[in-house]
Amino acid sequence: MGDFNLALVIVAIVVCILVFLFNIYLLINYQHPDDANQAYFPKFVVVFGLSIAAISILMLPADVANRQACRHAIYNGACNLTLPMKELWLAIYIVDAVLVFFIIPFAMFYYEGDQDKTIGKRIKSAMCWVVTTAIVCALLLGILYGLAGKADFTVRHLSSATTSFPNSFNLNNGQQCIGNGARQCSAYSANAASETTWTMRATFPEYVVALATIVGSVLFTIFGGVGIACLPLGLIFSFIRRPKAVITRSQYIKEATELGKKAKELKKAADALHQEERSGSKGRKWRKNVKAVEKEVLLLEEDVKALEEMYPQGEKAETAWAMTVLGYLAKLILGVLGLIVSVAWVAHIVIYLLIDPPLSSFLNEVFIKLDDIWGLLGTAAFAFFCFYLLLAVIAGAMMLGLKLVFVTIHPMKWGATLMNSFLFNVGLILLCSISVIQFCATAFAYYAQATAAQEIFGHNLQSLRGIKYLYKYNVFQIGFIVLAGLTFVYYAAFGWRRKKPSARFQLSS
Repeated sequence: MGDFNLALVIVAIVVCILVFLFNIYLLINYQHPDDANQAYFPKFVVVFGLSIAAISILMLPADVANRQACRHAIYNGACNLTLPMKELWLAIYIVDAVLVFFIIPFAMFYYEGDQDKTIGKRIKSAMCWVVTTAIVCALLLGILYGLAGKADFTVRHLSSATTSFPNSFNLNNGQQCIGNGARQCSAYSANAASETTWTMRATFPEYVVALATIVGSVLFTIFGGVGIACLPLGLIFSFIRRPKAVITRSQYIKEATELGKKAKELKKAADALHQEERSGSKGRKWRKNVKAVEKEVLLLEEDVKALEEMYPQGEKAETAWAMTVLGYLAKLILGVLGLIVSVAWVAHIVIYLLIDPPLSSFLNEVFIKLDDIWGLLGTAAFAFFCFYLLLAVIAGAMMLGLKLVFVTIHPMKWGATLMNSFLFNVGLILLCSISVIQFCATAFAYYAQATAAQEIFGHNLQSLRGIKYLYKYNVFQIGFIVLAGLTFVYYAAFGWRRKKPSARFQLSS
């Protein structure tokens, strides 16, 4: 059995290395040409942050495998040779919180600093923001931990007299315990008055993880609830809105001319905003105009891409059109598969979490049966469902950011992603990954029982004073389902329509 534990350690090390190399590959292929051979610190933060997010998602399946490592042990102490998952969980999420609230903001402030300033002044400006944030966070954490950093557990006080040891044990449904009358099981016959509250102070790392989880849970409920519906439906409606045929050259020239005029308008607006920034007049109106221009630039790029699809050029124009058609067919297939996964997620939340007692353990039983077929099949399916939730969060953030413009738009594009967009999305992924794990640990409590994640995100987190009521009344799960339903209705009514710009600068339809 010790050999199996050693194999688990080796697999964990290999997976971490592969995740790190894959994130380097993403960075190289997604980065903007302007960031080539520079901005090394933001790039390191991006790769490290993405690696921490991916590893944190994979740790829950690893926690389940680690629990099973000593399940059939034949000697005492076998479980002492398994991975110290509780310590690893706390370490991962403390690093997660430091990245989200300190390192990533510093990297973004430094990267977005005025390029005309010296490196020293940019570092000083970024440090001022980060130190201010650190002081505020430290005060809030210290005050909250001192006032409410306790966990309240409901326990039952039991007492019983002794009885003679019987010669035989004749236990049945009518006699569950040794003895009878007054000496029958106290746990079986105790009344509600025996219940009391046992209070203990939570450790500071666990409390930091809990508060970070609450912040992430709010974002997860909003973005995840929207994304669980818009992720598959967006792919399906993208297929419905696909270009049906190649346009003529005259139509291409007309549309390209219109897009060129809009591009000049946006460039003038961007130059004017940059001039205002250099003069120091960066008020609320300036920030609003910046977001409006960002939105219009994104829509203009989508129009350019659509025009290139409808009129492919070059020697391999026919091949390009064939690849476009195949790409939209792939979106349709992935959208249908994603819709099945989304429906399964929503049904599982309703059946297992919102109905008390649960009608069925649903996906928990599916994972267990898959494990019976092959040891890692259920674990792989489990990891896939967790990753799908994270993808839904990203899709929801992009959709709301584009529609409502209440968050900065930072699209990820192949070969054209600036480091500030990378850092923003990495921070969002890291912040929501904590809540994704907590949500999965709750939703799949039957499959992930007796794991370190259950201890941290189940018993301790859901017993913390003040916080426990959010979980007791399923606030986040209900919000998730409501937003998913509203998004589905929205897409059913308006999703088939083409996106039209609605901000200051109007692009051609």
